[in-house]
Amino acid sequence: MRKNSLKTGLDTTDYSLLALVQDDGRISNVKVAETLSLSETPCWRRLKRLEEEGYIDSYQANLNRYRLGFGVLALVQICFANHTDDAPSQFEEAIQNIPEVLSCHNVTGEADYILQIVAQDLVAYEQFLRKVLRKLPGVTSIQSSLSLREVKNSTRLPLDGSRQV
Repeated sequence: MRKNSLKTGLDTTDYSLLALVQDDGRISNVKVAETLSLSETPCWRRLKRLEEEGYIDSYQANLNRYRLGFGVLALVQICFANHTDDAPSQFEEAIQNIPEVLSCHNVTGEADYILQIVAQDLVAYEQFLRKVLRKLPGVTSIQSSLSLREVKNSTRLPLDGSRQV
């Protein structure tokens, strides 16, 4: 484990605690304390401090999109013709309320945004493109890449220090 190598002010125990809750958000304080050789109260205090300081954003369950009927995953590049008006801000605001959009990134390169979108099937995706995406403010070009097979999908950050850059 790297000690404070990320310049965060966290110690080795903090990183270990973060790794444990990242692997299992439902892990009990008792199990965390036992694993880290801490008593329960100091362990709980550390966890609360990490939450309050924003190192832990939230806890969630990772759902299986296939089992829930979302067979299509699309990576979508969005382009704008004009960046000086309010369209980018309006676009970003509108995206917040579209549940099919799993993530949206303002990027460098040819596209202005890259979105990760789920749909039940290709018919549903085509309807989503026509009825939702094409109507968003400022959008002049949409390019979709459909995922054929998911090779890796993770939201886990590399906290173990095993990989040196």
